[in-house]
Amino acid sequence: MTAGPPRGRRRAAVLFDVDGTLVDSVYVHTLAWWQAFRQAGYDVPMADIHRSVGMGGDRILARLLPADRDTDRDSEIMTSHAAVFSTFWPSLRPLDGARELLERCHDGGLAVALASSARERDLDVLRAVVGGDAVIDAATSSADAKESKPAPDILVAALKALGVRASDAVYVGDAVWDIYAAGNLDIPAIGLTCGGTSEAELRDAGAVEIYASPRALLDNLADSAIGELAARVRRS
Repeated sequence: MTAGPPRGRRRAAVLFDVDGTLVDSVYVHTLAWWQAFRQAGYDVPMADIHRSVGMGGDRILARLLPADRDTDRDSEIMTSHAAVFSTFWPSLRPLDGARELLERCHDGGLAVALASSARERDLDVLRAVVGGDAVIDAATSSADAKESKPAPDILVAALKALGVRASDAVYVGDAVWDIYAAGNLDIPAIGLTCGGTSEAELRDAGAVEIYASPRALLDNLADSAIGELAARVRRS
């Protein structure tokens, strides 16, 4: 778990997924998993992989591979995925408005945390891509959670790092697994379709609002669940 520069305690927070929410990397992960599966002798359709991205690697394997497989090879497959994904690090780009969205949340009096299922090394790279370290109060990776999304462990770790209650938080993510994780804690979740998941799927999963991208959310921030949270903090 990592934190940003020390600053005064904030009473409410916005938690963000990273892959597909702040960084345009979902389809890179899809390709990396597809290649890792093929190297291990499994032919898994990319469409199935894409719909699983957002879970932790352990859950992706359990969801997509045969139950009677040799699970001793699971770590090898996850290592292959990590190796392929790392070759794309130099090409990763933030989604439009990502850094500005983090800054606006911070300027509105809210703590900002990254609550991601990414490996710690990948998360370091993704943070650098976003470029918002000056306003990020905490960041959690797969190392901070016993169970990966859709379990809420990573969000719990982020809230603990910030000292903020679930009732004083909003979560932003791009996958149904993000929305389910937030729902397990009764945290309002905002869905972004820039990760390739449809508005209907995100809404069915429980998202309270849907936007196309960080930029679209930023343009409507005052009227969003984040804007409502910031207004509540100002009134208190």
